[in-house]
Amino acid sequence: MSLQKRITLWFTLLTITVLVLFMGFVYFSAYNNRLNEFYTILEKEAITKLNLLLDTDLDAQTLQTIYRENREILYEVEVAIYDEQEQLVYHDAVEIDFVKESPEMFQEIRENLSIRFLQEGWQVLGFVYEHEGKPFFVTAASYDAYGYSKLENIRDTIIISLAFGILFIIILGRYFSKRILKPVTEMIVEAEMISASNLHLRLKEGDEQDELKQLAQTFNQLLERLEKSFDSQKQFVSYVSHELRTPLTAMITELEWALQRDRTIEEYQETIENILSDGQRMAKLLNTLLDFAKANYDRSEVNFKQIRVDEVLLDSSMEVQKNNPEYKIELDFADHSDEEEVLVNANAYLLAIAFSNLMSNACKFSQDHKCTVSISTEGRFAKVVFKDKGIGISKSELDKIFTPFYRGQNRNFAKGSGIGLTLVKKIVDLHLGEIHVQSPPEQGTAFQVLLPLS
Repeated sequence: MSLQKRITLWFTLLTITVLVLFMGFVYFSAYNNRLNEFYTILEKEAITKLNLLLDTDLDAQTLQTIYRENREILYEVEVAIYDEQEQLVYHDAVEIDFVKESPEMFQEIRENLSIRFLQEGWQVLGFVYEHEGKPFFVTAASYDAYGYSKLENIRDTIIISLAFGILFIIILGRYFSKRILKPVTEMIVEAEMISASNLHLRLKEGDEQDELKQLAQTFNQLLERLEKSFDSQKQFVSYVSHELRTPLTAMITELEWALQRDRTIEEYQETIENILSDGQRMAKLLNTLLDFAKANYDRSEVNFKQIRVDEVLLDSSMEVQKNNPEYKIELDFADHSDEEEVLVNANAYLLAIAFSNLMSNACKFSQDHKCTVSISTEGRFAKVVFKDKGIGISKSELDKIFTPFYRGQNRNFAKGSGIGLTLVKKIVDLHLGEIHVQSPPEQGTAFQVLLPLS
């Protein structure tokens, strides 16, 4: 069942339930009001006849005549009066005697002073009434034809109104459910038009500040991330194809050259060295791409634990210098003495990759191949600064250096893949940290990494 039909159904059922309860309450109130009002009329009629009989010269025969002649026209009340010894004093029509008074009834009247009950649609009232100090048992009964007729009119009106109301509610519910879900329907149509080839399209958010606008905004934000991800993948594939093609082509060329004719041992050795160099370059590139993929993991999928930043820095510096003996890395730990100051929740492997990239970059783009690393605390962060005295980064390129595969004007100074700084930024973001860069003209570059303390 569609959402529109479910809304219509629930709206109809809920409204009908409210209407039935409301109309039932109206009918029940009218029924009780009629019942109570007629009992009051019975009581007044009975007391009036008692007073006429005992206070005036009007005899019982005259009262009985009035009752018989008006019984069918005015729905006359049938009244019976008994003395304290339960002896009949007056009865409108003994031969009719609709209410059969019994000793049990008189006993109940004695105990409760007043009783009320229904008998075949007739309302019957019995009570004790004192007249000039003498108690009398009085019973009165009558059929409220007029009141029942009014109740039937009310009942018929309620049933007809409910029938038309249900029809109107169904039509109204369908109209409003369609109107309410119209933006959702439009979103569905717009979403069906979006594919991998036109991820730039967006859903209309509308002007109303409601949940539907929030849904459209959330979906558009998702599309924004997907579009960036697709663009990044396209760039990634294009770059990988380009970077791998170059060493592969060189390796194939070297091998074809070696196979064209017999070569000297020295020539074969040189060919092997060239192929090895290209292979190492490919391996390094693939390792970097693998690390880049890991840095794109969801935070919830990465294993974090409490580690010391200074230990990761020490391990990273040793690894960088092991792979590049000409690099010099100076670690300055003078600004901290308590190990608690540099404890962070992190993934040691990824953090080591980020630190190694920053150290390698600093050494690579400095003529003295030297990087100075310092560690301290700043508020609730552990601050690690990587400084070099290299060629620096132009001001126009500072906001682009973390873009995937971007290589600036210094690309001619040293080889690189354009992934390193992007990888560092992703790792720092994964650790909920911050990274800032300063590169004054001709004064080298300083990268500042801030990581939340444990």
